[in-house]
Amino acid sequence: MSRVRVEVIGAVQGVGFRWFAREVARRLDLAGWVRNRDDGSVEITVEGEDSAVERFLAQVERGPRGARVDELRRHPLREVADAKAPLGHPFEILR
Repeated sequence: MSRVRVEVIGAVQGVGFRWFAREVARRLDLAGWVRNRDDGSVEITVEGEDSAVERFLAQVERGPRGARVDELRRHPLREVADAKAPLGHPFEILR
């Protein structure tokens, strides 16, 4: 099992990106969430089987039609609480 927090940089808001991420994560039976950030990026925290998380990240890096992903930044989990707090299952969109 792995848990990853990523920031998606590019033209990723207003193009169905959060919906796309949610649908991919649910198909792969992953837990977590996705949300827009004020700076125009999208933030995702995802957890599940290692191979499923890697498949999810590969699809997110390509993004949905209409999006342009310039960069996918992986971030370390900041605190022990970030690494242990339960994530929503099924994967959800935060507002």
